[in-house]
Amino acid sequence: MKLGLIGLGKMGLNMAIRLLEGGHQVVAYDHHIENLETLSAHGGTRALRLKALVEALSPPRCVWLMIGAGKAVEHAVQELLPQMEKNDILVDGGNSNYHDSVRRAQSLKEKGIYFLDVGTSGGIWGRQLGYCLTIGGALDAFARAEPLFKTLAPKDGYLHVGSSGAGHFTKMVHNGIEYGLLQAYAEGFEILNAGGYDLNLARIAHVWNQGSVVRSWLLELAESAFKKNNRLEGIKDYVEDSGEGRWAVAEAIEKNIPAPVITLSLLTRLHSRQAVSFSAKFIAALRNEFGGHGVKKSETAVTPK
Repeated sequence: MKLGLIGLGKMGLNMAIRLLEGGHQVVAYDHHIENLETLSAHGGTRALRLKALVEALSPPRCVWLMIGAGKAVEHAVQELLPQMEKNDILVDGGNSNYHDSVRRAQSLKEKGIYFLDVGTSGGIWGRQLGYCLTIGGALDAFARAEPLFKTLAPKDGYLHVGSSGAGHFTKMVHNGIEYGLLQAYAEGFEILNAGGYDLNLARIAHVWNQGSVVRSWLLELAESAFKKNNRLEGIKDYVEDSGEGRWAVAEAIEKNIPAPVITLSLLTRLHSRQAVSFSAKFIAALRNEFGGHGVKKSETAVTPK
């Protein structure tokens, strides 16, 4: 199958190479020329403009977006729209908000263009192990694009989950669960690290993966990380988020569903970004006021006049 792919980042480039290795043809566009050169070295075709990418495909076309959610996707859709024709398929494999995907699907449907929202999980290991795909959109468009899904995913690793938006909705919840799992592992290993024993955290992660009820791929990755750096020295305690956890929490609130683990894991990520926590200062000050509890002074403390 011939595919137009927009976005050759950490996941997009590996996806393109996996598709090429699976016998598909890939025409790709990316802002970074070095990514296009890597694609060419693996047998892909590079396009220097979006219009050139569309022109390199024969209708009915399939164009796949692997770019950041929000403005980038919106801009790409608007630029592609005049070039695409009835029965073409546009796939969004990034982490877009599912509400945006529902809106885009409806807008494109009015022009006779199919839209598939594909929740894509697998990270930088996807080229080797395959990508887990949850797909939303029309079944006939799914059937036409299915050869791509079969190549990208491992056995039983892709699923048509429902109408437009369902793919990204499912991925949003998946990432919310991921937040909670990561937080639980992080807290457990912090307790181990502070326990007073000279523990080899990599070996503990490994042994827990041998039949333990907490075994998982995340523990395999933990083992790998601890082998490189058993005490994680030099790594800044700053944790980013890409939006899906926030959306999952907002969805839970809107639907009156208690989701304390996912919510607290998100808030912990936000806390990690504070160089100085004013709220912690506030609590320390009030504990001193009502109970005379000691207050630790910072290096930049200023004595009140």
